[in-house]
Amino acid sequence: MIYARRWAQTWLAIGILWFVMAIALAPSNKLYQQGLVLFLWLPTLVLLWSARGVLAEQWRTQRALCIAMGLLLLWSGLSLTWASGEDAGREFKRLVYIGLFLLFFPLLASAGFARLIRLLQWAGIGLGIAALISIVHFYGVQAHSWRVRLEGIGEISHPVLGAYVIAAAIVWMLHWPPQQRWFQLLWALSLLSMGAFLLLCQSRGATLGLLITMLAMPLWCRDRKSCFIALSALAAAVLAFTLMYALILARGSSYRPEIFQSSLQLISLHPWTGLGMGSFYTVPALGMTFDHSHNMFTHIAIELGIPGLLLWMAVWFGVLREIWRVRSSTYGKGLMGLWLFSTLAMQFDAASLTDTPRAEWFISWLPVGLSMALVWMHARRPGCDKISGSI
Repeated sequence: MIYARRWAQTWLAIGILWFVMAIALAPSNKLYQQGLVLFLWLPTLVLLWSARGVLAEQWRTQRALCIAMGLLLLWSGLSLTWASGEDAGREFKRLVYIGLFLLFFPLLASAGFARLIRLLQWAGIGLGIAALISIVHFYGVQAHSWRVRLEGIGEISHPVLGAYVIAAAIVWMLHWPPQQRWFQLLWALSLLSMGAFLLLCQSRGATLGLLITMLAMPLWCRDRKSCFIALSALAAAVLAFTLMYALILARGSSYRPEIFQSSLQLISLHPWTGLGMGSFYTVPALGMTFDHSHNMFTHIAIELGIPGLLLWMAVWFGVLREIWRVRSSTYGKGLMGLWLFSTLAMQFDAASLTDTPRAEWFISWLPVGLSMALVWMHARRPGCDKISGSI
């Protein structure tokens, strides 16, 4: 099969590395998006026909998830007929991008999960380098006070969204440590760099989500390493709260309860249709105006109505079902951690589901895409036929 050839797999590998690392290291968002066209959308389109057997197997083994995903994209596209956005064609193109992104992962995983994990390890190291550059540039070159919230380089410049990207990388790096000694050194240094980045961003949502995920790791990992990580995370949290008590509580609840209540009122205005995909809205709270709901689920309900929210929940919990089926595998354990962290992160921010690839994709479409790669694991179960010409 063409998609399994070395040149094709190299092209796809560049795609995942670009998606993860270039969000921080690309000189501009325009270049980042152009790189995605070249290294991710294009190879998926070129190789898709040769992988039709993979898609057929995916339909057989992940049918519920595929149906939920298809209905969500269909409903999102239909909502463009009543949306108030200026460019329906651009919004529809974003749905195509999402579809291609999800189809990309079964092609990428055809060379094996060990290779996919290795690629994500290298991508995490790339983000560790970006985190270090961000710290040196912001506090060294620009000479900001250490009390000022860190703004990273590239598309991780937003203290909250950048923290979510880095925290997501920390989750998969903790679950997938390398075996080689020299690689372990790079892995450890990258984790230290990303941990410092997360702390300096002062994003309580990302930090809390990561802390809960690390504390919960022994539930699915069931080994001494995960217990050590959980205890270390708890000790670090207690120490950080003791030393930074005033700084942590200085911003209060950041108006999140008031924003949530106002978002529910917006949902009640258009409960069944929503405003339509890509429609502009603002959330008034306490005399101020916010440009989104600061919660993924309420954002989806505002744009796509209750049907859209239910379809997204079907997708999201369908992903959990797929992960649970392989929870004993190394890959499944990493996805379990990423799913839990992403679920927590969605409660505090990341109100963007159908925009062009950006930081929010790390806690929405990336876990979905990685779960769709599980078609290869399901196909190798006893009683299942292997995908023809797979590897």
